[in-house]
Amino acid sequence: MNVSGERSKAIWSAVDFSAPMLETKITTEVAVIGSGIAGLSVAYELAKAGKNVVVVDRGPIGGGMTARTTAHLSSYCDDGFRELIDMRGLDIARGWQESQAAAIARIEANVQALAADCDFRRLDAFLFLAQGSDPAIIDRELVASAQVGMIALRHGGVPFAGYETAPTLQFPQQATFHPTKYLSALAKAIRNAGGRFFANSIVVSVEEKNKLVTIKTANGEEIEASAAVVATNAPITDRIAISSKQAPYRTYAVAFEIARGSLPDALYWDTLDPYHYVRLQRGEAESDMLIVGGEDHKTGEANDGQTRILSLSRWMRELFPALGQEIARWSGQVLEPVDYVGFIGRNPGDDHIYVATGDSGQGMTHGAAAGLVISDLILKGDSPWRQVYDPSRKPVKALGEFVKENATAVKSFVEYLAPGELSSLDELKAGEGAIVRDGFYKIAAYRDETGALMKRSAACTHVGCHVRWNSFERCWDCPCHGSQFAPDGEALNAPAFSALGEAEN
Repeated sequence: MNVSGERSKAIWSAVDFSAPMLETKITTEVAVIGSGIAGLSVAYELAKAGKNVVVVDRGPIGGGMTARTTAHLSSYCDDGFRELIDMRGLDIARGWQESQAAAIARIEANVQALAADCDFRRLDAFLFLAQGSDPAIIDRELVASAQVGMIALRHGGVPFAGYETAPTLQFPQQATFHPTKYLSALAKAIRNAGGRFFANSIVVSVEEKNKLVTIKTANGEEIEASAAVVATNAPITDRIAISSKQAPYRTYAVAFEIARGSLPDALYWDTLDPYHYVRLQRGEAESDMLIVGGEDHKTGEANDGQTRILSLSRWMRELFPALGQEIARWSGQVLEPVDYVGFIGRNPGDDHIYVATGDSGQGMTHGAAAGLVISDLILKGDSPWRQVYDPSRKPVKALGEFVKENATAVKSFVEYLAPGELSSLDELKAGEGAIVRDGFYKIAAYRDETGALMKRSAACTHVGCHVRWNSFERCWDCPCHGSQFAPDGEALNAPAFSALGEAEN
């Protein structure tokens, strides 16, 4: 049913591409599950190489988290190269930077080859010292950037009030684009190469047996493939092996009108944790859009999205008072790997199932990198960046972060013993959701604008963690691994694919 029509929407136009529901059993060489930038990047590389490709998505094509990005394209590590080197070593850090730069170059090449009208452009990126940050950060990152092979230059500040002379690093030849227009171009090229698409088809299992992968959907149909790629933001194939090595975080964004030419076209980040990030998007007539993002928090551990949006707006207006009116506000979810690098490659324990997840705050470049890494693994048996992103790796140096992030699951199960947020369903107001105790059980209750009450189990259908209401997006969030559910319980985001269970009576 999905009554989540009030969820926020980003500024990006929908992907110009339609596809039917899967309603029959089919066979293919490669099945790609998920049609965001990771899924379509892999599908495009393989279709271009002559592979028979099928793409299947639980919703519309390109309608997932890629449509909620701010679309920065940078080969600078948003956790900092010093941290990455200390965590994974210099060789891995170099490989990571090399692969991210290659991802941007591949996007650029695809844009040119497909004549994609998606506002792609190369530009400079600037990392500037935030007030209260350690000034040594800039020096450390200048040295670390050189160590991994990325050009970084000292720069005399950024064009924001109070930061005109702030210590700053300039990274040349970074980029940005319109993400859903790019996805539209990829999807059309895949179809022109013989690829098939199926939308609104919920995948419930992906299993490998005897060198064949069987994918089953919620309506009982099957896809048989020689290989499968799971590119569903958080992997639907995994409960522990990868999910325990990454954590879901929610990030927020606001778009404003801005007079064309009033701010240099570039990418901007500060050194806070969580950091702010700013860029421009070409608008109409004589105005552009300024997009600012940040105010991140772990999924489910805060329910103050409007307050965070206001904080972003206030911060941006202080730095750039010439901002025009607000155009849009939205949020998205990123998955933070405990050792700063995503998981792209063979799914742990499988030979012919591949996965792309753990994009951190750099989903666009990670998605394009997935296209390079996974297509190489399927076509050639190896990739120069296989070890960088190996999903089976054990993050030994990140043990402290691993323990901290996985404590969320323990806290979540303890919540089943706590009282409900409301003492009675009668207290629940129209348009609100809350957890209510009913005897031994916890109920995720939502009352719609007409006063109708919807009751579902408060247990996430992935591993049973306790969900929490997200008033900004009007959905239920799982703090453990990032599943999201509509007010009526329908699953919206992986790793869960089943709706919240019926409430106990």
